[in-house]
Amino acid sequence: MSLLEVDDVKITYRMPGSDVHAVNNVSFSIDEGDTYGLVGESGCGKSTLAKSILGLLDDNGQIRSGSIRFDGREMIDLSEKDWMSVRWEDIAYIPQSAMDSLDPVMSVGAQIRQAIRKHRDVTKASANERVAEVFEMVGLDPARTNDYPHQFSGGMRQRVTIAMALALEPDLLIADEPTTGLDVIVQDKIMDKLMEIQEEIGSSLLMITHDVGVVAESCDEVSVLYGGKVMEQGDTDHVFRTPANPYTMGLKNAFPEVDEFDQQAISIPGSLPDLIGEPTGCVFRNRCPFSTEQCEEAHPPLVQANGQVSACYYTDEADEMRDEADDAGTWGIDVREERDRSAGPGDVILETDGLEKWFRQPQGILDDLRGREPDYVKAVNDVNLTVREGEILGVAGESGCGKSTLAEVIAALQERTGGEIYIDGTPVDDLLEESTRTFRSQVQFIFQDPFDSLNPRQRVRAAVSEPLKIQGHDRETIDRRVRQTIEDVGLKPAEKYLDKLPAQLSGGERQRVAIAQALVLEPQLLICDEPASMLDVSLKANILNILRNMADDRDIGIVYISHDLASLTQIADRLAVMYLGKIAEIGSTEDVVRTPKHPYTASLLSASPKTDPDADRQRVLLPGEPPNPVNLPDGCNFAPRCPKSQAECRGEEPARDAFEEGDHEAACFFPVEEVESELLEQYAEAHEETVSEVVSDEATP
Repeated sequence: MSLLEVDDVKITYRMPGSDVHAVNNVSFSIDEGDTYGLVGESGCGKSTLAKSILGLLDDNGQIRSGSIRFDGREMIDLSEKDWMSVRWEDIAYIPQSAMDSLDPVMSVGAQIRQAIRKHRDVTKASANERVAEVFEMVGLDPARTNDYPHQFSGGMRQRVTIAMALALEPDLLIADEPTTGLDVIVQDKIMDKLMEIQEEIGSSLLMITHDVGVVAESCDEVSVLYGGKVMEQGDTDHVFRTPANPYTMGLKNAFPEVDEFDQQAISIPGSLPDLIGEPTGCVFRNRCPFSTEQCEEAHPPLVQANGQVSACYYTDEADEMRDEADDAGTWGIDVREERDRSAGPGDVILETDGLEKWFRQPQGILDDLRGREPDYVKAVNDVNLTVREGEILGVAGESGCGKSTLAEVIAALQERTGGEIYIDGTPVDDLLEESTRTFRSQVQFIFQDPFDSLNPRQRVRAAVSEPLKIQGHDRETIDRRVRQTIEDVGLKPAEKYLDKLPAQLSGGERQRVAIAQALVLEPQLLICDEPASMLDVSLKANILNILRNMADDRDIGIVYISHDLASLTQIADRLAVMYLGKIAEIGSTEDVVRTPKHPYTASLLSASPKTDPDADRQRVLLPGEPPNPVNLPDGCNFAPRCPKSQAECRGEEPARDAFEEGDHEAACFFPVEEVESELLEQYAEAHEETVSEVVSDEATP
């Protein structure tokens, strides 16, 4: 029986001068106990549909036509009073950003208790009992219900929002990008917990995401949205095994698999359609490599194809289109020539020797007077790295492992505590003492969020030319290099973008401007801190291609920081895996991914989702959270979470070359031999045995 029925819904937003047609004739239904996915790029209408189902459309939003029925009841015309009895009680919402959704001045338990007592006539004591129950249900320690949101890690805060959504045992859970921005370990835990709880309470789940892998692994059925339209819909296995719509093909191909080494990322060219006015032709036609004149006439209806329905005039040619869609050239992408590795690596650009960055923790005046040694967070602890010309070094690890701090210290954005940094064989201190401007021309940094790195009042021309002006270049040189660099990062023709403000650009265009700003000085070393983590998979693929081409064409050395291992395997020559400030494993990307030796690396790789519905990936539920960084355990820092650990691991810290085979090193006394047969079984056993202990051992960052 259908629990939720969305039938031919059209939604518009009133804007000055015209309306934006955000959702256009969308229909789907969710049965009781099912998990349904809405997938597509940002701006395709996913979140607008979620808000309409919850009665939370913005003031300028309006459902123009269609029907939304929940458990047989029409929802569109409900009063706000009626909606108050539906939300949380019947339909609950899990938001994308837990930190923005939780009240920072209320304890997390009080917030959940408030939701319970708003809907149920229960005592405070009974409400507290329920809060403790849902905390246990999501794997959090009930003793921490009086803690505040800032005292939890990102993954734990997300579990708090899940606990709040579960408090009243709703029939439908709506999860809007619940794993965006989380590392793969935490993402896997969140998704496993959601699936487990959904089965336990028998609720239905609407999963909204642009992560094709999450949908492929968790959803029974899926609708692929683009431009407010359903492009493809049906059983998830059918849709992703044999997609019949060019947009689904492009979206699936843009999502990298962790074991696709050095494969060119496939991105969908162009940008989302202008939805001012109802679509007249196929909404995807301007970005589709297979479009014809017929696609200009009207948006195609949904027709049966391979067990699903697809909005395409050429579903009978789907097999041929799938084969062609696997080729980057089909999408107008310049196919990257295979790199010639016969000449060997270039000269060393970056070298760190025993690099350290420790953060001193505050302590009381009496402790200072008594001469007590303060505590430190050892964010970067004895890190040795090299990066050569034309090489991309990928740095991976969980949130909080020290990746971003490492990047900022190398770029001299933070002072180091110890160790040395050499650029082209010269100590960084000597370069900075000689000329800060010279150092900045050699080493450039690309930040995660282009909103923060670009001045909102500065046009593209001014933003990209500013570094050249600081370096004292003449006007002619500045104009020539600005135009060339803007086009090098894919913003063609340059004239179209030079006079635009950041607000007039898409997310992917803004990030490309930030990359151009860093490249315009023609640096030797480029440090990228999660530059694509906030972008859709197609935009992410575009950024990856740009960086790989820059390394190849300009011989730039690149340090690419990411928690997305699948992205790293597409562009990185070597891979370094960090855990609590140290390098756990390092080597060529293929060696590290094919034959991981450190159990932590193996768990990261196993947590990467697969877009292939036939892939039987076993989740590696890494027990607990990383230890408190102020009070690290003796011996190997990973030992408390590692099922392979023995007495030796807890008494002595392994050196990075405890395992060494050529350039492949791992800080592990008992390296992994057979990941699938050995490690997964051990993790499963460890998870079953320690789940109750893990709840009480979660660390506060």
